[in-house]
Amino acid sequence: MADLAQTLKQEIRRLARSEIRTETKKLRDDSARYRRDIASLKRQVAQLTRDLAFLRQQEQKRVAQPPAADSADRVRFSPKWLRSHRSKLGLSQQDYGKLVGVSGLTIYNWENGKTSPRQQQLAAWGQVRSLGKREASKRLELLQ
Repeated sequence: MADLAQTLKQEIRRLARSEIRTETKKLRDDSARYRRDIASLKRQVAQLTRDLAFLRQQEQKRVAQPPAADSADRVRFSPKWLRSHRSKLGLSQQDYGKLVGVSGLTIYNWENGKTSPRQQQLAAWGQVRSLGKREASKRLELLQ
């Protein structure tokens, strides 16, 4: 009788191991597939991050590029218009100055009519005055 009980236990163990093996094989295969998918996604994220950094760098170069001096001939300056455009964009004098490439104090002086921009500054301001709120905030973000 002891032999029968021992044989029965061994058979139950063998069947249980076989069942467990088949169930865990599915899990192993799934986890291997998930690891491959995750690795692939990590590579894609890394590539997209590199692409974004490259595009940011190109945009910063484009934004920081000084405007042509001949474009200043077509720009008329008005302190009143400067103040209204700055307030429309919702920017401080300091931030607006960063966009133009001058200090916040210079913007203050321009707005109050104490000074007026030079040719190159006038050309830069001519480019900024055509910006909308979103574009101005994007440029500020790139410049910082």
